[in-house]
Amino acid sequence: MGEYSKALSSYERALKIWKIALPPNHPDLTASYSNIGMVYDSMGEYSKALSLHERSLEIRKIALPPNHPDLASSYSSIGSVYNNMGEYAKALSSYERALEIRKIALPPNHPDLASSHNNIGFVYNDMGEYSKALSSYERSLEIKKVALPPNHPDLASSYSNIGLLYENMGEYSTALSSYERSLEIKKIALPPNHPNLASAYNNIGSVYKNMNEYSKALSSHERSLEIRKIALPPNHPDLAASYSNIGMVYDNMGEYSKALSSYERSLEIQKIALPPNHPDLASSHNNIGLVYYNMGEYSKALSSYERSLEIQRIALPPNHPDLAKSYSNIGLLYKDMGEYSKALSSYERSLEIRKIALPPNYPDMAASYNNIANVYDNMGEYSKALSSYERSLEIKKIALPPNHPDLASAYNNIGLVYYNMGEYSKVLSSFERSLEIQKIALPPNHPDLAASYNNIGMVYNNMGEYSKALSYYEKAQDVWKKSLSPNHPHIALVKRNIDNVKKKM
Repeated sequence: MGEYSKALSSYERALKIWKIALPPNHPDLTASYSNIGMVYDSMGEYSKALSLHERSLEIRKIALPPNHPDLASSYSSIGSVYNNMGEYAKALSSYERALEIRKIALPPNHPDLASSHNNIGFVYNDMGEYSKALSSYERSLEIKKVALPPNHPDLASSYSNIGLLYENMGEYSTALSSYERSLEIKKIALPPNHPNLASAYNNIGSVYKNMNEYSKALSSHERSLEIRKIALPPNHPDLAASYSNIGMVYDNMGEYSKALSSYERSLEIQKIALPPNHPDLASSHNNIGLVYYNMGEYSKALSSYERSLEIQRIALPPNHPDLAKSYSNIGLLYKDMGEYSKALSSYERSLEIRKIALPPNYPDMAASYNNIANVYDNMGEYSKALSSYERSLEIKKIALPPNHPDLASAYNNIGLVYYNMGEYSKVLSSFERSLEIQKIALPPNHPDLAASYNNIGMVYNNMGEYSKALSYYEKAQDVWKKSLSPNHPHIALVKRNIDNVKKKM
């Protein structure tokens, strides 16, 4: 928190001087209000940030012509705060007002117009409206290509944003291409240890993680950390972000002690660098809870999840999407503990928040229906489970590209319900549809493909078609051996399945 308090102190000292020296509505006062507001925004104190940016806007409305570019800056700053608060409609309205002013006040290819289109794209991305986001990001990039030199860092930012969008859409190869283009520009434009290079390596690492190429992901995140250690103070929040990203990769690799160590190092830095109720602290507690959950230490996981939720209740508006995620995580924990009524309550609270905070066909809405269905499935209420899973699938079909991995998960889940109901022909149809999508969307040795092969093998086993079952189990074993550590539980699972089916043959 040290750097923020220093910045805040300096900006507030400047404001005091300006207030004495200048009339109450002098434009120079607005810069001070805006600067203080940006610090509070970074600290996660959104109500204070909003109040200061609105004060700056009030003065500018009095002191400046109605379409002055500084008014657009105020609307843009207000939009940023609303976006961080999860109030996307208000954020979009503010960013669009900024764009309207800039279209009147500035030349058609001014870089600030590109910034406005970029900001609008960012909100649409958070709302899950990916086609609109892509349109805005591409318009921003077009302007920058005209207005800026070919290797300007702002072009790199555009490629990075487009990469993030494709990553969210599950189009990982396209995302990787955009991120690598961003890195190329930054290598030319920036010093070798500039923090923005670290961000580029971080983005590339994120895609590799999603592609389950963990060694490449780890290498990219560690390169990012190396740069940040050189470029930044020892307790800078971006160092915490690097440790968190490395922890995430280790968690996915099943190396839980290393994941926990990285997440705890991230939390230590954040406790020094950030206010006690900053949303990033909540994220760290959540991550630590996730590792404990994966380790089967449910009481520790619950403690971490509840600490995360406590911070979010203080730091965020009551219907912020991040609160929904916390309730969802707690619901998952209760489900695995067999406390289904508590799980259902948490999942339904998560869904309530998302219905208020998000568009009706946002992917997280599908996740909520999926989670509720999963509880009903475990409770043996298969018709309710099927209804919720099908609602989840409907949303995903609207929100996602036709071969997104999450659609495969939806078909897989529906298949599992039919399996529990003993309707094997419907099970097979759902599992095979899931596998078709995965073959298009995922690398050939992705663990999820192995899970599908294993599931289809399980169906054939129950249908008494043992040779087909063996064939699919062996495919699952081959993929899992290539993609998972030798001691991973899935390796033992598929070996048991193979041994059991061979005995029946």
